[in-house]
Amino acid sequence: MVNNKNQFQMNSEIHNINTRNNSNFYQVLSHLTTYQKGPYNMGIEVHNSLSPEIKDLFHNINKFKSSLRGFLHQHSFYTLEEYFNYKAIV
Repeated sequence: MVNNKNQFQMNSEIHNINTRNNSNFYQVLSHLTTYQKGPYNMGIEVHNSLSPEIKDLFHNINKFKSSLRGFLHQHSFYTLEEYFNYKAIV
């Protein structure tokens, strides 16, 4: 996602209302499970659930990668379900 930012839309590009999810990527609603669990949609979902400290570094690729790598080394997630459950607890 970092290298292909131009393929994704931010919520701020969809509307001009200043909301708390303004800096998240826009996630298209779909009823198809294959799309919901596909790499495009799951990439957006994982990025949107990152901590704000890591997401703020998104424009500096090297700092973003190093902080994300450090976060993943600190917390070893084996499935996406574990990752999303961790985010719900914190």
